[in-house]
Amino acid sequence: MSNPSFSKVLVAQGGGPTAVINQSMVGVVLEARKFHCVEKVYGAFHGVRGIVNEDFVDLTQETTHNLEMVAETPSSALGSTRDKPDLKYCLDIFRAVRAHGISCFFYIGGNDSADTVRIVSEQARAANYPMRCIHIPKTIDNDLTVNDHTPGFPTAARFVAQTFMGANLDNWALPGVYIGVVMGRHAGFLTAAAALGKTFPDDGPHLIYMPERPFDFDSFLTDVKANMERYGRCVVAVSEGISDIHQRPIANSLVAQVKKDAHGNVELGGGALADLLSKIVKDKLRYNRVRGDTFGYAQRSFIGCVSDVDQREAREVGEKAVQYAMWGERDGSVTIHRTGFYSVSYELSALEEVAGKTRTMPDEFITASGTDVTDAFRLYLRPLLGKGMPDAHRLRRNAVPKILTAS
Repeated sequence: MSNPSFSKVLVAQGGGPTAVINQSMVGVVLEARKFHCVEKVYGAFHGVRGIVNEDFVDLTQETTHNLEMVAETPSSALGSTRDKPDLKYCLDIFRAVRAHGISCFFYIGGNDSADTVRIVSEQARAANYPMRCIHIPKTIDNDLTVNDHTPGFPTAARFVAQTFMGANLDNWALPGVYIGVVMGRHAGFLTAAAALGKTFPDDGPHLIYMPERPFDFDSFLTDVKANMERYGRCVVAVSEGISDIHQRPIANSLVAQVKKDAHGNVELGGGALADLLSKIVKDKLRYNRVRGDTFGYAQRSFIGCVSDVDQREAREVGEKAVQYAMWGERDGSVTIHRTGFYSVSYELSALEEVAGKTRTMPDEFITASGTDVTDAFRLYLRPLLGKGMPDAHRLRRNAVPKILTAS
């Protein structure tokens, strides 16, 4: 295949939105517009579906000022899709990009998006069509292989940490059992981030349940009871993807008929899980104050607590993708690598190393009990949360001597 001429560039966004995915998109657009060989920069509405439907917008005509404002706005400005393209679908994608003379394709998304880029790249090579295909990482689950972390995760982790900080303060004032269900199908990184909301030794979350360890109802009840006896209260962080010892998602037991999405994943539905765990605690342990919450979509595009580190790196992976496309000689996935205590470098990794693969929490991040995280995880995550993380404070208990009840 001959080298692309890069006259037309196409960028699209796939999978779940994040608070910083638009930084990556804008990074692609502004960096690509710096190169004189680039005549047009197109955006596809709703990911690969928009490509097949030829639903393009000319981003060459967008002002830099508005692009910068869009970059600061959460969610996917180009829209997204959950479609998982098979070979036929990818052939349709290739047919559309070829018809429009696209010479460089950037797709921002997770491991399934990387797989789509891989298949389209192979189709282009097979047809000897000169097109560079680059995957740009994105996922709040932080489950892409090769990467130290992925854009979108730090901000979502900041949201989870701050939300549990607030839930813990509420639970301290009016003690009881609080259960918060966090996104995460196979990887517990986001749920584990709840630990960064702790300030005092007795702060919650007192228990953290991640998909990397089997979930057992009896052990769960024992753990909750032990914390209630010790602290008079218990704050619990639970991943929506927790599974039993046979690796069957607990969510499967909550529905009469298991439903799967286009990717073959069981539709988990955290609300039902929060209700189930709350009901079990009420029924088995007889506690009166038990509350279950599901963080839901708020984790992905919450506008109030974006990590400045996440914003910067999301922009840079978009910029680096363009640079790798213009100056490199191969397709690939931009990956983030930690250097020093906290700095990063960017590399172009083979698509096969990222596509369709899932990374999980390493053992050194999880305590032996399986219900908490280690200091290694805290040191890993803290720099990603960015500047201005709040702290919780308490009154000092300078007790006044009792009179009526004095002995």
